[in-house]
Amino acid sequence: MAGHVQLDDIDERIIALLRDDARRTITDIAGRVNLSSAPVKRRLDRLERLGVITGYTVSVDHAMIGPSIEAFTELRFAGNADIDEILGEVERIPEICEVFTMAGDPDALLRIRVSDVEHLKTVVNRLRRTGRVTGTKTLMVLDRWSRPG
Repeated sequence: MAGHVQLDDIDERIIALLRDDARRTITDIAGRVNLSSAPVKRRLDRLERLGVITGYTVSVDHAMIGPSIEAFTELRFAGNADIDEILGEVERIPEICEVFTMAGDPDALLRIRVSDVEHLKTVVNRLRRTGRVTGTKTLMVLDRWSRPG
């Protein structure tokens, strides 16, 4: 596990600004943190190099571009299951957006995005057929809210 990185107030303000809007310009950030552009650029480069900032992204409302169902599926693995092997299988399923391995029950939690209920059934059945998954529980998302960043 990597060590923690010390951030000062300005680093934290820069990160908060980018969480709010990842498309902010360096000039805009500089004005908001009372620095010139060059030191802000150096700070951003440092935060990226240290792995604090791992990327810049866009948030998409999938309901606006077509039918979409989001669900969470809990996975329980066989006692002799190799978690890395199962995760390798999961990574090959494009409908799976995120995987969280857990301590306790369940063993993993997956966030899945599909076009309809039949599509969801197909994905869950594919997971069950791996031979290492002993149980699943799927919960469909009705609505969502998330805190930026």
